[in-house]
Amino acid sequence: MTHSPTLLVIAKEPRPGRVKTRLTPPFTPRQAATLAEAALADTLDTVARTPARRRVLVLEGEPGPWLPPGFEVVRQCAGGLDERLAAAFAGCDGPALLIGMDTPQVTPELLTVDFADCDAYFGPAEDGGFWALGLAAPDPALLSGVPMSTPSTGAVQRARLAGMRVRDLPSLRDVDTAGDAEAVARTAPGGRFAAELARLSAAGTR
Repeated sequence: MTHSPTLLVIAKEPRPGRVKTRLTPPFTPRQAATLAEAALADTLDTVARTPARRRVLVLEGEPGPWLPPGFEVVRQCAGGLDERLAAAFAGCDGPALLIGMDTPQVTPELLTVDFADCDAYFGPAEDGGFWALGLAAPDPALLSGVPMSTPSTGAVQRARLAGMRVRDLPSLRDVDTAGDAEAVARTAPGGRFAAELARLSAAGTR
């Protein structure tokens, strides 16, 4: 068994109008931000319970009460998402696994990876993107120039790993739309995200 990797979470501060804008409508910008905060809190809690050499939050914005202890906070650099992801890996000096804040259904079991006999991990997202990328030897060039937030993002990123020993992780659904939120909540009914969605649904979105 190799040493545990660095776990990276790339995220935005959950501020109304800045996160999860595709949830509006049916949710208001404030409600969408509340759901984003719950998703981020669930994600960070899972990472906190996963064996790791370091736990790093690569953040756009300011930390809030949703941040548990044990995390280093690194500011996102300027530029496109590909550049920001590349910079996150550039800050690692050993194996690293990066995830986003859009899959609150992740579990410690999914994130417990071993690079002993592989060079990379790849977790595809159902929308054509990817929810996880792990590199035994972080190389920012593997991400630079990958078109982000398109239906082909995952395929292009996966192709960048050609020639490497890759382990594919299960496909997960990102939370982008209200339909996504409902589906993800059903897969992780015990989390903050599911509870917040149920609370907003019971109160009636407006």
